[in-house]
Amino acid sequence: MAGWNADTAAGPPGPGTVTLVEGSSFCISLPNGDMHPESPHGTFYQDTRILSRWSLTVDDVPLEPLAAEIKEPYRALFAGRVIRSDGYADSPLIVERLREVGAGIQEQITVRNYSLEPAECVITIRPEADFADLFEVKEARIQHRWEQKRSVDGDSLAINGTWKDISKGILVQAPGADVTQETLSYHVSLGARSQWSTILTVVPSSDAAGPRPPTFMHPTEKGSLSPRDRRHLEWVAKIPKIHMGNHSIERTLRRSYDDLGALRIEDPDHPERVVVAAGAPWFMTLFGRDSLWASEMAVVVDPSLALGTLQTLADRQGRVVDPISEEEPGKILHEVRLDVSSGLSLGGKHIYYGSVDATPLFVTILGTVSRWGFANDTIAALLPHADRALDWIRNYGDRDGDGFVEYERLNPRGLINQGWKDSWDGINFADGTLAQGPIALCEVQAYVYDAFMARAWIAYDAGDTALGARLANEAAQLKKRFNEQFWIPERGYFAIALDGKKRQVDARASNMGHCLWTGLVDQNKAASVAEHLMSPEMFSGWGIRTLASDMGAYNPASYHNGSVWPHDNAVIVAGLLRYGFVEQAQRISTALLEAADYSGGRLPELFCGFSREQFAEPVAYPTACSPQAWAATTPLQLITSLMRYDTHVSRGGFWMDPALPESYGDLHLSNAPMAGGRITIDIVNSMPIVQGLPEGMVFHKGQRPYLAELVEEAGQRGNNWT
Repeated sequence: MAGWNADTAAGPPGPGTVTLVEGSSFCISLPNGDMHPESPHGTFYQDTRILSRWSLTVDDVPLEPLAAEIKEPYRALFAGRVIRSDGYADSPLIVERLREVGAGIQEQITVRNYSLEPAECVITIRPEADFADLFEVKEARIQHRWEQKRSVDGDSLAINGTWKDISKGILVQAPGADVTQETLSYHVSLGARSQWSTILTVVPSSDAAGPRPPTFMHPTEKGSLSPRDRRHLEWVAKIPKIHMGNHSIERTLRRSYDDLGALRIEDPDHPERVVVAAGAPWFMTLFGRDSLWASEMAVVVDPSLALGTLQTLADRQGRVVDPISEEEPGKILHEVRLDVSSGLSLGGKHIYYGSVDATPLFVTILGTVSRWGFANDTIAALLPHADRALDWIRNYGDRDGDGFVEYERLNPRGLINQGWKDSWDGINFADGTLAQGPIALCEVQAYVYDAFMARAWIAYDAGDTALGARLANEAAQLKKRFNEQFWIPERGYFAIALDGKKRQVDARASNMGHCLWTGLVDQNKAASVAEHLMSPEMFSGWGIRTLASDMGAYNPASYHNGSVWPHDNAVIVAGLLRYGFVEQAQRISTALLEAADYSGGRLPELFCGFSREQFAEPVAYPTACSPQAWAATTPLQLITSLMRYDTHVSRGGFWMDPALPESYGDLHLSNAPMAGGRITIDIVNSMPIVQGLPEGMVFHKGQRPYLAELVEEAGQRGNNWT
């Protein structure tokens, strides 16, 4: 389809598919554990599908699925039964497949005979590797056929592929199997009420004759922890432990912890830096916007994720003008891809910069990191990058000098829309007409305002009152312009954008809720914005829709025109609380946390916008990422917002003013990071008790100070500010 964005072009993987993820590796399969190349299934490593088929048959018959349970984000147990050839309904043979994903997969296959009679069968595995890159699989456009060579060495099968001057390979190890170039087979004899088991491993290998990479346990190492288990336990040890009276919400929060832990990836050039991948299955890589948002929302769990994300993005900050990748000096990237051999990645390059909001968000999250008490030299090293980002806002982001940041793609292969609603039809007028660029989004102005405020606060905090005052003035001027030019007085809400002719794009959309989050909205307009957000046309009963149901482009099963995005709602909740709309924030939070119950405690990237009156359960969006970083961090952000919990270490202050609904029960949080130490928080009957604050830190019960208030106070103090 002309103009269709790669970001939204994924075909559905099929009903009941199971996705496992660990770092930048992931695996997608059917409920019986099989993977088929004609579907977006497979095992992916460094953006390459290294295993395109992995099918198991018993006597040439596929398994009938019984259960598929994700034990950890990187491990699942599948159970299936063998259909009897005589047509009887019940089979005595049950097959279990315990799979773990890492740099490849390891799978333990167990066959159990529940009959009082002995049984024999042939287990056959068919592996294939097409070495397609992620975009080819995602868009069902396999363009390159790799020349393949298969070689058998005892109980191992090597599959090597070449295309042009690129070589890739995998090594399949199947101890005890009869291995041919096409299949791995086991002739199994089972006694009455007995079982048989084996372990297979598939790993990437450029040299098929080389040793197995040390990513999985050896089959004889029973009881040992895999690298993923050790990594998971290290993560659990460093993050807060939470208990809530509402056990359903507690389960959701713990699921968020697990998913966030599995979505962590390392910068290959700096293994000590950990960042957050955007989400499975198609975005297991560093994204500017997504990784920044997720790390911001997870700052109370692990502030180092935000720091690692900032440092990694800073290293890749734009330096030159390149219309193909849309790189510009000071700009923060949109996404990184490890394999672009197909040329289908955005811009056709390793790094693509087509994001209008990642750059201001970079500065905003640096402000968060600075308030959370990282060492001064750590913050100082990032300040030049923040200043280059602000220069991009002034010199490149504001394309026409009107004081607003807008976007228009620089090449035909780039994203048409470059805010968080980046589908090709995501920005439209109330009558459904598509907006034409350059487009200035309302929430982008909010992020720019917050970026100026964040940098002003850092300047005041360092004693640079002149710089602080200059940045605060830029922010104030932007706020004035925004409230004059984006406000639609006859409708009582903000336009989603200004189009290329500076007309108000008048759709009633969720984007304006982000403007509450940063404080860009004038106080006298906030109540009207809140009323529109909570109207029946926007609030579905499960969350706020991306687009109101009375708009021309509304479609409850669309990607951005009427669906419900959890992270979008989490930002809106924080904004409503900022302006004092506590009941509305509680209502949205409760709806989202209840929605998570219908998907095992895990919120997906998005779900459909059908009303709760029409469907009693949230309706899944077919190609939603799950787990997805900012959806995984949404429950954390919701609870943190309702705790009204923040810190400013340089001021020695820790603030909390709980507004948790009674139905959530009491809260106990231990091992929470704070200024290099660990604190314990108890909220009983809405009363907070804090223990273990580091020396010099003071607990304040009350509303936390926002950046605008801090900057205003600093400006009033002038040269006496410390």
